[in-house]
Amino acid sequence: MLTMLAAVALFALMDAGLKQLSAHYSPFQVASLRGAASLPLVLVWALATAGVAPLIRVRWSLHLLRGVLGVAMMAAFVYAVARLPLSTTYSIFFVAPLLITAMSVPFLGEKVGPRRWIAIAIGLVGVLVLLRPTGEGLISISAVMVLLAAVMYAISAITVRILARTDSTQSMMVWLMAMIAGGAGVLALPDWTPIRDSDWWLIAGVGIAGALGQYAITEAFRLGEASLIAPLEYTALVWGVLLDLTLWGVLPDAITWVGAAIIVASGLYLLRRERVHVEAEHP
Repeated sequence: MLTMLAAVALFALMDAGLKQLSAHYSPFQVASLRGAASLPLVLVWALATAGVAPLIRVRWSLHLLRGVLGVAMMAAFVYAVARLPLSTTYSIFFVAPLLITAMSVPFLGEKVGPRRWIAIAIGLVGVLVLLRPTGEGLISISAVMVLLAAVMYAISAITVRILARTDSTQSMMVWLMAMIAGGAGVLALPDWTPIRDSDWWLIAGVGIAGALGQYAITEAFRLGEASLIAPLEYTALVWGVLLDLTLWGVLPDAITWVGAAIIVASGLYLLRRERVHVEAEHP
């Protein structure tokens, strides 16, 4: 649980760095820099723990799909986080676990009972509250981009579950970072902005935080029960509020808190039902 808390904190720090970089560079360039900055650390770890063979003998089609999803997700997330507070971005992105549960039915053949479908529907109501159909929200491209990023993340998570049956964690991390760095880099070339000298430390920090965060979250799920570990992901909202207040001097409004509470409550209920379901299957 401590490892998961550390992972969430590291990812929040990385996202704060991405938000700062997005003020000077395009979303695709920021996504490319994020992948390129983490890749050396991830590659060293992968080679030290698994060697070369597991990185080569992989299901390339699914890795390519994850790469495309990763580029789209990172670019959409960076676009949104440049224009929205971190806390608001996280609140909308919290719909991802609900989408993963819903997608597990057609793609993984898992069974989702009526109670969990109701929880998913309630969570989507929370998203509508955050989007504010009567005001700025629904017509906000930034909010739609967060939703797009959440959908891409959910599809990628389903792909990971399929890949994990045959491929190593190391290969999934290395090729995802490599494809984000390369793919987003190619798309960023037409509008590529020379890196300012003062930003290199920030890029390095994003790379280190992202690599350590990915390692920590992998270890957390390896060492602990998913039903106990996963809810801690919602502590990102605390970090989002703290970073928003410290770095940008903003706080979530009442509507954001209400929408976030609805989404988090439905997510926690889904996790609780999942644990009950697992315990019933394995008494």
